[in-house]
Amino acid sequence: MAAAAALEAVAPTGALWGLVHDFVMGQQEGPADQVAADVKSGSYTVLQVVEALGSSLENPEPRTRARGIQLLSQVLLQCQSLLLEKEVVHLILFYENRLKDHHLVIPSVLQGLRALSLCVALPPGLAVSVLKAIFQEVHVQSLPQVDRHTVYSIITNFMRTREEELKGLGADFTFGFIQVMDGEKDPRNLLVAFRIVHDLISRDYSLGPFVEELFEVTSCYFPIDFTPPPNDPHGIQREDLILSLRAVLASTPRFAEFLLPLLIEKVDSEILSAKLDSLQTLNACCAVYGQKELKDFLPSLWASIRREVFQTASERVEADGLAALHSLTACLSRSVLRADAEDLLDSFLSSILQDCRHHLCEPDMKLVWPSAKLLQAAAGASARACDHITSNVLPLLLEQFHKHSQSNQRRTILEMILGFLKLHQKWSYEDKDEKPLNGFKDQLCSLMFMALTDTSTQLQLVGIRTLTVLGAQPDLLSSGDLELAVGHLYRLSFMEEDSQSCRVAALEASGALSTLYPVAFSRHLVPKLAEELCRGELDLARDEPTKCSRHLRCLQALSAVSTHPSIVKETLPLLLQHLCQMNKGNMVAGTSEVIAVCQSLQQVAEKCQQDPESCWYFHQTAVPCLFALAVQASMPEKEHSVLKKVLLEDEVLAAMVSVIGTATTHLSPDLAAQSVACIVPLFLDGNISFLPENSFPCRFQPFQDGSSGQRRLVALLMAFVCSLPRNVEIPQLNQLMRELVELSCCPSCPSSSTAAAKCFAGLLNKLPAGQQLDEFLQLAVDKVEAGLSPGPFRSQAFTLLLWVTKALVLRYHPLSSCLTDRLMGLLSDPELGPAAADGFSLLMSDCTDVLTRAGHAEVRIMFRQRFFTDNVPALVQGFHAASQDVKPNYLKGLSHVLNRLPKPVLLPELPTLLSLLLEALSCSDCVVQLSTLSCLQPLLLEAPQVMSLHVDTLITKFLNLSSSPSMAVRIAALQCMHALTRLPTTVLLPYKPQVIRALAKPLDDKKRLVRKEAVSARGEWFLLGSPGS
Repeated sequence: MAAAAALEAVAPTGALWGLVHDFVMGQQEGPADQVAADVKSGSYTVLQVVEALGSSLENPEPRTRARGIQLLSQVLLQCQSLLLEKEVVHLILFYENRLKDHHLVIPSVLQGLRALSLCVALPPGLAVSVLKAIFQEVHVQSLPQVDRHTVYSIITNFMRTREEELKGLGADFTFGFIQVMDGEKDPRNLLVAFRIVHDLISRDYSLGPFVEELFEVTSCYFPIDFTPPPNDPHGIQREDLILSLRAVLASTPRFAEFLLPLLIEKVDSEILSAKLDSLQTLNACCAVYGQKELKDFLPSLWASIRREVFQTASERVEADGLAALHSLTACLSRSVLRADAEDLLDSFLSSILQDCRHHLCEPDMKLVWPSAKLLQAAAGASARACDHITSNVLPLLLEQFHKHSQSNQRRTILEMILGFLKLHQKWSYEDKDEKPLNGFKDQLCSLMFMALTDTSTQLQLVGIRTLTVLGAQPDLLSSGDLELAVGHLYRLSFMEEDSQSCRVAALEASGALSTLYPVAFSRHLVPKLAEELCRGELDLARDEPTKCSRHLRCLQALSAVSTHPSIVKETLPLLLQHLCQMNKGNMVAGTSEVIAVCQSLQQVAEKCQQDPESCWYFHQTAVPCLFALAVQASMPEKEHSVLKKVLLEDEVLAAMVSVIGTATTHLSPDLAAQSVACIVPLFLDGNISFLPENSFPCRFQPFQDGSSGQRRLVALLMAFVCSLPRNVEIPQLNQLMRELVELSCCPSCPSSSTAAAKCFAGLLNKLPAGQQLDEFLQLAVDKVEAGLSPGPFRSQAFTLLLWVTKALVLRYHPLSSCLTDRLMGLLSDPELGPAAADGFSLLMSDCTDVLTRAGHAEVRIMFRQRFFTDNVPALVQGFHAASQDVKPNYLKGLSHVLNRLPKPVLLPELPTLLSLLLEALSCSDCVVQLSTLSCLQPLLLEAPQVMSLHVDTLITKFLNLSSSPSMAVRIAALQCMHALTRLPTTVLLPYKPQVIRALAKPLDDKKRLVRKEAVSARGEWFLLGSPGS
């Protein structure tokens, strides 16, 4: 028995010895992983591994010793967590001793020390011992890159886990690391080294007398000059090194005396990248520096920044220079001053004013704007700096405005004033008497009103912006100033067509200021707009089309100022009353006039969405009124009414749909429930009690044999119920859904049947899974199947199928795949095939009136990707199996799916689908051509290698389509020809002469937009292969 036990003990040891021999003598790499796995499993201990390596570790041949230590180190890297404290001590002593060994052994020793640096069981004091040994025994910079990286990793590990021990070394640790890093060139190692230096400083390690040495060993890399090699597997970018080094240089004020002269030198150099890096580093340094560090260098820093902003041709250098000046001023502003200390901020700002102030007196000279930007950069740094500069600059600019009479000069001066006014909005003043602008408010208002009444449009625009900024400053505009300002905005809102920019700016200013001064606008502007609206009604009654533009501008102004709840309560009744007057009077109200009123109502509704109270006020005021007008218009009358006919037109109904939908989406569930309890019974039961004017000649029954006019109003029902929150219960839902399904297949009114289908789909999408949803789905499927059989309802049944499919696709319902297959089967239908192909565009695109996220529909985030994965293989298969006459339908459907698919999803599938896309370009259908071109253009930019394989076919087809009868196709084809130039030049050069000749023809196209694209594309082909292209 004893002999058997002895054999069992020897067997594993023998196997271990064999693995060791294979690794050390046989130069095989696999045994190391096997040994590590056996140690993890408990087959051997680390001590047994060391014993098995005994002869290898003592071998006189350095390479053999290196292989032995390498095996041990690889095992430790995988098993260091299993080590006991006693084992770690012995291993550390062994590895430290081996650091004195032959240079061939050192890399393996360092790997072992890296493994031990990760040990939790490392006893106190050994981390310091290891680092001292490395600092004394290893010349790190003579090692290969990998081994240098190992040293940095050992240091990083100890800094993370043994910080207090390392700090006990004092400045010796800093000095040792300086020796390790000195001369490092590899960017992979530099990233780690910079991180170590940053930690040394930020974690308060002792730098002792080695501050300058530490600065020198890192600043020698500034500015970073590194271009990553092509196809670099490490992915290190120049920006990574720049940011890492900048974090080091800007981490401590103790570097200031060495760093600031270096930054000034680099800013003054001729190298653009050095200027940018230096200015950005200075910006970062200002966050940690104080007055003491900056004091001696302020004149030189200001001189360098001023020169760069005054003289540079680079916008980036100018922007970084201004940012640096801003940070310098902020640094000087926040530094705590002793009572007897010199105030550096005032002297610094005085220097800036001295060098820039006189340029502001020359509005036609090129240095006026650089000077203004410098002053504004400094003024924006703190309230104190803003007060100092503004109090010096504003009187001068006000004087210059009056001194110069030309509009363009005044515009420049007022724009500079505007820049300083905007800066004051950043700072708050508790005592309004302290506000520096108070002393200038009369002069500023005078200037502003002079600008608003000037004949120059550009000066008026600056005046409007100035009014907006002044109005945003509390207590700066008096009531008289406000009344005058409102009068000017009223006048500017009605300017002629050639001053459209002024009119738009005036409307925006009215919207911004009406929020702040609702009383002034209610008192002085809304009554004027009401009078204007009345005059517009008279003009419409007289059929004076020349006055219609003022009518439209009045509507725009009313919606623009409807930003405050109190104003909305005045403007909304005005707009609704105006719409009612159109319906009652003898006005000649065309489609465009009614749509304009609806658009204004929608804009008011959008503004009300931010305030729940205003939202409910708008909804309960506007929605019943719109329904009442629409119901009135749908009633049969003896007398013919022009407006009533207009209200039932598709464009007007679409505009009303937008208003009702916008007014409903932001309702709270409780309020929405109140509203739905009135509107659904209106359509199902004819309950008109909630309508403001409810005396109609006959009942409103859109679902029960109603007239076509009444049925058209289902679109308004759709807008309301499909915008409700999902948790709002809809009364009589079962009856409503059945009525909608029936109406959706009614052939007498296509628009109402489509609206019913959309309404049904919108409600279906929001229903929770369960029996009720299944019943409604079965109802729809039965109706679709019955309608798709030969008969008069096929088109309506197809529309219902399409919208129900979309509702289910958006929410990932299991039945969506069955309905999509049914839709795909219709691609081969001679009658419905083209419509089915266009249906794929609807399935993949976003709707505006129903099934929207804003309307609380259930829209899964990646529904397009899922639809592509589930259905494109079947589309491709169907295309190959289809007869020649229906192949275009499959191509059109595929093109629609791919065109709306996120490009990152499409790129991996491109090689298999590209041949079909190219075939789609030969299809005679312009819709297919345009959709395919739109899909291919971004792919030419994002997948040039794949597209290069088909360059001959692409060029031929694009050039053929550049002569298409469709202007949109010609433009898209030329844009694709332009995008082709992004393919590798060597692939394109053989085609260059042919393409340039062919692109001469569209240069004479009768359409300007086509000629424009042809010029752009031909120019790029001309430059192909030229130097610098």
